[in-house]
Amino acid sequence: MQSVSAQSAGAEEGFTQVTRKGGRRAKKRQAEQLSAAGEGGDAGLLDTEEARLAKMPVFPPSCGDGLLSGKEETRKIPVPANRCTPSEENWMKIFTSIVEHLGLQILFNLKSRNVEIRTCKETKDGSALAKAADFVKAFILGSQVEGALALIRLDDFFLECFEITDVKPLKGDHLSRAIGRIAGKGRKTKFTTEDVTWTRTVLADVKFHILGSFQNIKIAGAAICNLILGNPPSKVYGNIRAVASRSADQL
Repeated sequence: MQSVSAQSAGAEEGFTQVTRKGGRRAKKRQAEQLSAAGEGGDAGLLDTEEARLAKMPVFPPSCGDGLLSGKEETRKIPVPANRCTPSEENWMKIFTSIVEHLGLQILFNLKSRNVEIRTCKETKDGSALAKAADFVKAFILGSQVEGALALIRLDDFFLECFEITDVKPLKGDHLSRAIGRIAGKGRKTKFTTEDVTWTRTVLADVKFHILGSFQNIKIAGAAICNLILGNPPSKVYGNIRAVASRSADQL
C-alpha cells in the first residue's frame, strides 16, 4: 500500500514513471517484429528503420585534387655536418626522381644545410611530398640511391630507424660485440639477413636503418633484436628462414 501511495503521489507531483527497457525477451520480440515487417507484415517498422538510416551523414570520397588545392607545403630534411655533400651524379639522380617523377621542387640550402622540398602546380599525388622526404632521408642516412628509389616507386615500402641502445642499454665492449654480431665477419650476417627478408639495411655506428615492406621490416627487426640480445647467428638464421618461408606461403 505504501508503494502504491508513493507512486500516486509521484504522479500527482508531475513525475513520469519510466519503465525499464531491454532484456532478452524484449530484444527477441523486437527481432521478431522486424522479421515480420521484412516479410510484409508491418510496413511501419520498415519506414522507421529507413528514416533512421537516412539521418546518417553521407560524405563523398576525397579527391587528390582537393588535397592539393590549398597553399604550397614544404618539407625540410637536415643534413648532418659529418655527412658530405652529395656528388653531382647522385644529386642528378635525386633531382630527376623528385622533380620529374613526383612533380615537386627541390633545393639544397648550403647555408642551413637543409634539403627543402615543396609542392607546386605540377604535383598530382597527395603523398608525393612524404615519399620524397623519406627518399632523401634514406639517402642521407647512408642508403644507396638505387635502393632508396623503391620508396618512390612502391607504395608499401617504408623506412624504419632505431638504435641498438633502444633494444638493450649496452656500453663499451658489450656494445662493440653487439655491433659485430649484427654485421658478422665480412658483413656476412648483414647480407644474409637482407637476402632472406628482402630488405636493405644500413648500420651507422649505433643506429640501424631498414628499408622494406612492413612485414619484411618486422621480420628483419626481430632478427636484429635477437642478435643484439646475444642469440647466436646460426639460431637467428634458422628463425628468419622459417618465418620468411611461412610468409611466402601465405602470399
